[in-house]
Amino acid sequence: MGNQKKVMVTGCFDLMHSGHVAFLNEAKKLGEVYACIGNDENVFQLKGRYPVNHQYERKYMLENLSAVSECKINKGFGIIDFLEEIDEIKPDVFLVNEDGSTLEKANICSERGIEYKVFHRVPHGDLPVRSTTSLRTECLIPFRIDLAGGWLDQPFVSKYYPGPVLTVSIEPTMEFNNRSGMSSSTRNKAIELWRTEIPSGDREKLAKVLFTYENPPGTKIIAGSQDSLGIVLPCLNKLHYNGDYWPHKIESVDDEETISWIEKHLFLVTLGPRHSSYSVLDETNITEAGAKALADAANNCWVAILAKDVVAFGKAFTASFDAQINMFPHMVNPDILNQIEVYKDRVAGWKLSGAGGGGYLVFVTDKPLENAIQIKIRRKDTN
Repeated sequence: MGNQKKVMVTGCFDLMHSGHVAFLNEAKKLGEVYACIGNDENVFQLKGRYPVNHQYERKYMLENLSAVSECKINKGFGIIDFLEEIDEIKPDVFLVNEDGSTLEKANICSERGIEYKVFHRVPHGDLPVRSTTSLRTECLIPFRIDLAGGWLDQPFVSKYYPGPVLTVSIEPTMEFNNRSGMSSSTRNKAIELWRTEIPSGDREKLAKVLFTYENPPGTKIIAGSQDSLGIVLPCLNKLHYNGDYWPHKIESVDDEETISWIEKHLFLVTLGPRHSSYSVLDETNITEAGAKALADAANNCWVAILAKDVVAFGKAFTASFDAQINMFPHMVNPDILNQIEVYKDRVAGWKLSGAGGGGYLVFVTDKPLENAIQIKIRRKDTN
């Protein structure tokens, strides 16, 4: 055993399932496995809830699997909570799942001369692809991505200039991070209302119910209606705003050719959730010119998608992001801008999924992006 390579893996490892076992067995093929788990308080900071199983129970379970040689509880905080442990273990290989792969992790390994490997989730035999989320409840309520025009659903922006927000409803194929711009807080409210699936009925009326439930009388900071609409309305939607909380018109595209085209050209790279104390509204610079630039970019993005022009899509996608940053400079920080620089020459366009400090980098590209997440868009239902 002493001649084997040391393989380090990290994660929460709460509610053990077949996906965990497949991942750890893959790690075992590479050498002696050291599993490093997030401490309970850090899991709470990252996910907005404590793990079901206490950190010492999770440690006990892992150490009693034949694939694992040793388990440590990470002492750090944030998505990179394992720096002390990686320097103690000095692994030869650092293995991550594709939805846990980040540029920061790759750089940490590169700096230390550690081989960085990404495991692609493949279910064993007839077993389904499993996640901790699917064990908590088989919840089919979607997330959403704001493709362009985000912030125009807020009256304090669209009162300066009307414009659209483009959204796509995203299937919960993985456990997207909380506070990462995927409307996870609105989705949590939807789960409170409807448990595991959006009920049948008029989709816009259901979205209004969700919007009202999330923003009861007296709410100081109103969650934009693109969140509830983006979750409840399937496929691609263009929400037209003109100084009100609710759009005055909604255009939808649900043909399979367009939806598949978007999926083919859109990829996510994990940054991790933004900190709960982060305030994106500091030092805003909202003007008529800024709101018009955002509206124009969103309209151009819509035209490019309908034309299936990936170059124009990427250009408008980035222009929308730049217009957001111009009005909300706290949407980004130097680390995020540096990570975008790494990908710029390989992609047609980019933006951040969330409003500052974390989430996912979203890229438009004409070819698959290595170690990135490919989304699945919710299709129109038949209810």
